[in-house]
Amino acid sequence: MASEPAGPGLTDAGSAGEPGSAGEPGNTGEPGNAGEPGRAGRNLPVAIGVAVLLGGLVLVTLLTVKATFLLYVGAAVGVGLAELAGALGKRGIRVPVIPVAAGAAAILTCSYWLGPRAGLAALALTVVAVLAWRLCPPLASWAPRSRPPARSSGGTAGYVKDVTAGVFAVAYLPLLASFVVAMLAPADGPRRVLTFIIVTICSDIGGYFAGITLGRAGRHPMTPAISPKKTWEGFAGSAAACLGAGAACLPLLLYHPAWQGVLVGAAAVLAATLGDLAESAIKRDLDIKDMGTLLPGHGGILDRIDSLLVSAPVVWLLLAAFVPG
Repeated sequence: MASEPAGPGLTDAGSAGEPGSAGEPGNTGEPGNAGEPGRAGRNLPVAIGVAVLLGGLVLVTLLTVKATFLLYVGAAVGVGLAELAGALGKRGIRVPVIPVAAGAAAILTCSYWLGPRAGLAALALTVVAVLAWRLCPPLASWAPRSRPPARSSGGTAGYVKDVTAGVFAVAYLPLLASFVVAMLAPADGPRRVLTFIIVTICSDIGGYFAGITLGRAGRHPMTPAISPKKTWEGFAGSAAACLGAGAACLPLLLYHPAWQGVLVGAAAVLAATLGDLAESAIKRDLDIKDMGTLLPGHGGILDRIDSLLVSAPVVWLLLAAFVPG
């Protein structure tokens, strides 16, 4: 399911129900039979069960002690970091995992308890730590990898490549995730985060159902070179679902006009689609099918949170403008 290369001749499997899917999760191209794995190796009932479990954990943490959701976010970022480091390691790129992981914990914790300025300071210090860590040969030699790098691991050999990977990992995971934490911090934070999650995941849901209905009448790929199974029909379904979800969530959860929710939904579908495409481009560049194997029917954590990561700063900005804390 998860580890075969996605080279030029292999279509991108994508994540379950990503916008533009024309079939069951895994972008199989046609509806599958319930209970049987699709042609891309996805099992629809299992994928749905995993999604329900993840969603249930979101509700439990948000609706009880909201600080526990911070632990949920931190765990997702930590696993995602391990997956990204492992994927880059297959190309001989060493992510300085220890300073990046420590910095991720600091960024999320400071953003929640001390505010965005403290989170920004933690981000800057994490970058400094990555620059310093890679200069020390005993430290630089430790990193998850699947094959030895082409050059020695200490000193300046591969320094730019490895440091760039470390800074990218910090920006892609804890920095973007810190906007989810920023939404959580206000008194109405759980309702803000719930709005954000509902609107964003509707991009996947709308894309899936549009794919198995509109997709039968004809398929018009959005970006064949990046994600051949992502279609304009699926994007239309994603847009309709996100707009509807936004129009419902803003009045029901945050007590603001539906037109503001429509704007949030429009921004979310664009950001979510960008997040899906960006992760597909990363996987194609690294010649992998999935980022991991942790979630049956979905792949890895990064395969599930790619759209959420990119949507987080966009939705946070609009909610901060429409619903002042």
